[in-house]
Amino acid sequence: DLYQRLLIAGPDDQAIALWLHGKSRHSRRAYASDISRFRQFVNKPLPAATLRDLQAFADSLAGLAPASRNRTLSAVKSLLTACHKIGYAPFNVGAALTLRRPKNTLAERILSRESVIKLFALEPDPRNQAILRFLYETGSRVSELCSLRWRDIEPREAGTAQATIYGKGDRTRVILFSRKLHRLLADLGNDAGQNEPVFPSKSGKPLDQPAVYRILRKAALRADIRKPVSPHWLRHACASHALDAGAPISLVKSQLGHASLETTSVYAHARPEDGLFRYLGR
Repeated sequence: DLYQRLLIAGPDDQAIALWLHGKSRHSRRAYASDISRFRQFVNKPLPAATLRDLQAFADSLAGLAPASRNRTLSAVKSLLTACHKIGYAPFNVGAALTLRRPKNTLAERILSRESVIKLFALEPDPRNQAILRFLYETGSRVSELCSLRWRDIEPREAGTAQATIYGKGDRTRVILFSRKLHRLLADLGNDAGQNEPVFPSKSGKPLDQPAVYRILRKAALRADIRKPVSPHWLRHACASHALDAGAPISLVKSQLGHASLETTSVYAHARPEDGLFRYLGR
């Protein structure tokens, strides 16, 4: 494991390991890649890095998409802050670097209701049908879907059910879902044990995230959706469609596991219901 290897390496690596502690394996891999890029660029110990080094590194990322550039720089800033807090670096040079706010492209990644219905209607495999519906109805992240066990599913009244989701930020939330989805899951489960995955691979192990991506990409092609659809797009669709239909923003925030209402409110801005053109002369 990357984390264990860093613990027995040099001082910089040990500082990075302390910073990565407690983060998910997926996050550790992503952050380690960003930090490796920074270290190769500056080619000096972390405590010796200067603001000029950080600015030059930021300039070297100009060819990346704005979101990727900000993600990389955010990781570096977070690490440098941690190095200063633990006393490994004399100054927090990352604090002086301001990140540009990238263009919000959320509106481009929200599928229409018609497209979502088409995804469901044209998916022939029952397991994959359940995966698509679960992502959309619950607004779950793909990592949360993959880690779901049967002990996390609990029947409720009138044929509905609830799922206990343990997700980002070590937060637990309980989500109610429909009778239709519950029936799909029940047909899949049969006599599965409580600790078995709800969505297993052919080997019986939990389905991995790349497999879910492939399932959705094939479903999108089948539905003639010519966009780079990912599982997170169904999460976006869940939030946006629910708000459009009058769901309380507090419920959307709670179900998606957002830390603040500000995060949830971006969905309302992505699909406005009114425009100034209505108030202007013809």
